[in-house]
Amino acid sequence: MANSISKVPLPINEPINSYAPGNPERERLKKSIKDMISSQIEVPMFIGGKEITTGDFAEMRCPHDKSTLLGKYHKGSEEHVAMAVKACENAKTDWERLPWEDRASVFLKAADLLSTKYRDTLNVATMLGQSKNAFQAEIDSACELIDFWRYNPYYAAKVYDDQPGNSFGVWNRVEYRPLEGFVFAVTPFNFTSIAGNLPTSPALMGNCVIWKPASSAVYSAHFIMQILKEAGLPDGVINLVLGSGGKIGNPIMDRPELSGIHFTGSTATFQSMWKHIGNNIQGYKTYPRIVGETGGKDFIIAHHDCDVDALCTAIVRGAYEYQGQKCSAASRAYIPKSVWNKLQEKLINTIKELKMGDVQDFSNFVNAVIDQNAFNDIKAFIDYAKNANDAKILIGGKCDDSKGYFIEPTVILTDNPHFKTMEEEIFGPVLTVYVYDDNKLDETLETLDKTSMYALTGAIFARDRHVINKMAYALRNSSGNFYINDKPTGAVVGQQPFGGSRGSGTNDKAGSYQNLLRWISTRAIKENFIPPRDYKYPFMMDK
Repeated sequence: MANSISKVPLPINEPINSYAPGNPERERLKKSIKDMISSQIEVPMFIGGKEITTGDFAEMRCPHDKSTLLGKYHKGSEEHVAMAVKACENAKTDWERLPWEDRASVFLKAADLLSTKYRDTLNVATMLGQSKNAFQAEIDSACELIDFWRYNPYYAAKVYDDQPGNSFGVWNRVEYRPLEGFVFAVTPFNFTSIAGNLPTSPALMGNCVIWKPASSAVYSAHFIMQILKEAGLPDGVINLVLGSGGKIGNPIMDRPELSGIHFTGSTATFQSMWKHIGNNIQGYKTYPRIVGETGGKDFIIAHHDCDVDALCTAIVRGAYEYQGQKCSAASRAYIPKSVWNKLQEKLINTIKELKMGDVQDFSNFVNAVIDQNAFNDIKAFIDYAKNANDAKILIGGKCDDSKGYFIEPTVILTDNPHFKTMEEEIFGPVLTVYVYDDNKLDETLETLDKTSMYALTGAIFARDRHVINKMAYALRNSSGNFYINDKPTGAVVGQQPFGGSRGSGTNDKAGSYQNLLRWISTRAIKENFIPPRDYKYPFMMDK
């Protein structure tokens, strides 16, 4: 036992490799791509520290080249859910009793391993399996996940350090216990960093976790497990179970030991899970904590005095980086008429410059969307706009799934602020623009605020400070992450805690101490050094 009060190293955001021509990191990454794309792998589940195989396979292919097989993975069933629950039970006592410094050390070591030995491996896995270009992979699967694993222990120490006051003869303190059962982590395809953070943040606080990644992101999830195992994560603390939501998720949510859900994904899925838990509420040992970040219909709105060049860059990067498959991606823009007259040509010409194709060609800004279902859904929105009377395609709109799932960066112009693509989440490289009269800013702000069920991210562009203040106040409930003269994407751990409310989630702010509070249950302890020995109070005495 260490008789000390430990201090976690002060975290600093991981430096971003540019992969510019001539950099040794660029050549090393390209070599890793060739090595990994030439060898197929077989991915097992990890339950109780053991590799579990079933022979029921699903394939992993590159979204930008369907002919490239990366490998296959073993799908699980309700039997494996039961195994994972048992593994959590077996590991729980030792893990939660381990000093918090030892738990923190696992993830600090994982961060250093990812920063060095595994950086190229996880970046390439994300590039190939999820069709991210080199820079998008670097800021996600390397830098952001490293930041999560360095900042979360720092925040955990602050949580544990928060103690109550005392009075004479009394010592008050609080214990931040892990939850009684297990936590179910459900992670998306679009951010490898989220896939690594959702199971590890509850584990850091002493919980054991069952982790089900998106089926389209198993390839990168496999390497995250490799990093955690090498970092010293004990068997059974995080159990990787693979398969469909119905076969894996429903049996997990039926278990009385479920104590929490850490989710990122679609709004419909999250609402379905919440309803499932509500219907089962009498069967749980404790009320499950439900933490979720879901969809967005993220906006950019400009004032007539804005910097048009900065606005154009924010639109292009905000709407089309990673093919718009970010829950924070700009999906609707409100532009004053005087600005649109200057912006339209500049925006169209910029989009024409964007190259689209395979991630192995580093000159490509745009790559493929994740799979056939996503391709079909996004195409349906574009086709709807093509046939509408109150909208038109300004640029883009072509879709081709012959080799990979490619959709051109698309701009839809509408004179209807409630047009379908102004209201519904698309999750693809499609931006809809509504042009408003310069003198109708207040009315447009009100329309923007009331248009969408979501409240995740948003951005305003203006120079006048009174205008900035007005816009920020009018949109105070429209987003959990709000940007002034910047794109609405790219939240950095330790700088912009991420999450939204309304239909976008529970706003528990991944990358901050607020999220960690959801994975603990506080016990207040009062120790009386001078306990009373008579029940009578002074007011009861005679004269």
